[in-house]
Amino acid sequence: MLVAVVAVILALGVASRVLADRLQIPSVLFLILAGIAIGPEGVGLVSEATFGGGLSAMVGVSVAIILFEGGYHLHRRKLRESKTALFRITTVGALITWLGTAAAVVVFLDTSLEVGLLVGALLIATGPTVIGPILQVVTVREHVAAVLEGEGVINDVTAAILVVVVFEVLIVGTGGTMLFVGEFLRRLFVGLAFGALVAAIVWLVLSRGNLAPGTGPLHARLIVLAGVVVAYGGAELIAGETGIAAAAMAGFALGNVDLPHHEEVIDFLDDLSVVVLSFIFVALAALIDFEDILTLELAGLAIVVAITMVIRPTVIYLATTNERFTRNERLFLSAVGPRGIIPASVATLFAVELQALGRPQEAQLLAGTVFLLIFATVILQAGLARQIADVLEVSPMRTIIVGGGRVGLSLAERLEADGENVLLVDQDPDAVEKARERGLRALEGDGTDADVLERAGVTEAKTITAATPDDDVNLLVCQLAKTSFGVETVASRVNQPENVDAFEALGVRAIDLSMATAWSLENVLERPSLSAWMNELGRTGDVQEIEVTASDLVGKTIAELNAEIPHGCLVGLLTHADGTTEVPTGDHELRDGDRVTFLGRTDAVDRAVKRFHPHD
Repeated sequence: MLVAVVAVILALGVASRVLADRLQIPSVLFLILAGIAIGPEGVGLVSEATFGGGLSAMVGVSVAIILFEGGYHLHRRKLRESKTALFRITTVGALITWLGTAAAVVVFLDTSLEVGLLVGALLIATGPTVIGPILQVVTVREHVAAVLEGEGVINDVTAAILVVVVFEVLIVGTGGTMLFVGEFLRRLFVGLAFGALVAAIVWLVLSRGNLAPGTGPLHARLIVLAGVVVAYGGAELIAGETGIAAAAMAGFALGNVDLPHHEEVIDFLDDLSVVVLSFIFVALAALIDFEDILTLELAGLAIVVAITMVIRPTVIYLATTNERFTRNERLFLSAVGPRGIIPASVATLFAVELQALGRPQEAQLLAGTVFLLIFATVILQAGLARQIADVLEVSPMRTIIVGGGRVGLSLAERLEADGENVLLVDQDPDAVEKARERGLRALEGDGTDADVLERAGVTEAKTITAATPDDDVNLLVCQLAKTSFGVETVASRVNQPENVDAFEALGVRAIDLSMATAWSLENVLERPSLSAWMNELGRTGDVQEIEVTASDLVGKTIAELNAEIPHGCLVGLLTHADGTTEVPTGDHELRDGDRVTFLGRTDAVDRAVKRFHPHD
C-alpha cells in the first residue's frame, strides 16, 4: 500500500510541475492543492499513519537536498548584487519577523509568550521550495532575485535552528537569555562548520581523485549526493537540527569553487530537487488539518494580515533603503514572501512534541497558525506572483535574440551582464543546450515561425535582434517582428554589405558585419586604449543611455547632473530629440527628449542609471 501511495504522490507532483510550467504559474500552488486532494480533507488516501515514523526522516533528507541545491546556486557574485539588503533582511529583518509574529500570536490568540516565540521562529523561513518556482516564472532584476534567493536559504537555516532552541530552552527547559543565545550559536556553528568540512572533502575527492573521463560525470553526481546526505546526517548526529545548516553550507561552498563536471552536477541537482520537492510538498500538504485552521477563526486571519501586510513590508522597507531598489520592487518584495517546507515539516514535528507534553490546545494552535499562513501565502503570493509582478511592472521587458551562434551567444551574454531579460531562440538543439549551459534562457524553435516568436514572448518584447549567418532568415525575422508584432526596436546582423538597404527600408537597425569588423580593427590599430576598454564593457566598464523626462532631469545643467552621479561615472555624450549628438559642456541645460549617455565603471554607471531612471 505504501508503494502505491508514494507512486500516486510522485505522479501528482510531476503532473503539478508540468501543468505549472505550461500555465506559467509557480508549481507550489498545484503541489499543495494536490496534497489536500489526497489527504484527509480530500479522498483520504494519505494520513499521518501512512508513513509511520519514517516521514520525519524522509522530510529531513529531502529538505537537505533542496537547501543544498539552493545553496549551490547562491553564488557570491549574485549575493554582492544586494549584500546590504540581504544582510539586513537576514539579521535585523529576521529578528523583527520573529518578535513581531510572536507578538501577533500572543495578542490575537491569547497564548503564552513561549508558544508565540515558537510560532514566530517557524515563520521566519521562506525557502527555496517556494521562491525557486516563483523565480522560474517571474523574471526580476538580479538585485531583487538575490534578496529572495538569499533570504530563502539563509532564513531557512535560521528558522530550523531557532525553533529547536526555543522549544528546548524556553518551553521544555528553564534556561535564560545567555543559555538561549549560546545554544543557538553553538548549533549554528556546528552546522556550518560540518557542512564546510564535507564540502572540502567532496571537492578534494572530485578534484584530486582522477575520475575516469567516461564515468566521471556519473561519479561526480553520486559523490555530491553522498556529500549531501553525509552533511545532513553527520551534523544531526553531533547536534539535533543542525543538518539543514550543514547541507546549505555544503551547497554554498561547492557552488562557489571550480568543481569538476559542474554542469552535470547542476543538472542532476535540479532534477533531483524537482522530484523531492514534488513528493514532500504533496505529502505534507496532505497532512493539513482544516479543523486546526478553522478553530483559529478571525484571530487566524488577523495574524495573516499582520505578518503579510505589516511585518513583511516593514522588514523590506528597512532592508532596502538605497537607490538600487525602486518603489515597485520594494512593493513586490513586500508582497511575495510565501512560507514553505521548513515551517510545514517542523510544525508537524513540534505539534506532536507539544501533545506529548500534555499541551494539546497549544499543539493545535501551532499547527493551525503555521498551516494557515502557508496556505494563504502559497495561494495569494506564490500563486499570484506573476500577476503581482505584471501589475507592479518589476519584470524587465524581454530582449529576444534569434540565432545562437557565436555572435548571438556573445551578444546574449553581454546583455545579460547588463541586467537585460534575454531569451535566445535557435532551432539547433546543440546551440540551445550550449546557451543553457552558460546560464542563458533559450528556446528551441525556428525564429522565422510566428508561433515560435509568440512562445518567446515577442508581443511583450522591447527589442528583437536577428543574429543568424543567413541574411534571408534575418530579414524574415525582422519583417515578422516589425509588421506582424509591431516590435519598436529591431536590429539585425547583415552578413553581405549589399543587403543593408533591404533591412534599413524596413526600419531595422542594420549592422554590416564586414564594416563592424573593419571598425573594430581600426580601433585596435589607431585607438588601442579605447578598443581595450570597449572590449571590457559589461565587466569593468560600461556605457548606458537614459532619456530625459519632465519628472526628473529637465532643466538641470550637465554640471548639476555630474554632481549627483556616483564617482567613477561621467556624462560622455548628449543626443538631442532631433537626433544631433554632441559632447556636452557643464553649462548645457537638459531639455525634454534629450538622451544622456553615462560611461565609466560598471557599478557606478549602474547606480547612475538607477538614480535617475530606476526602471531601466
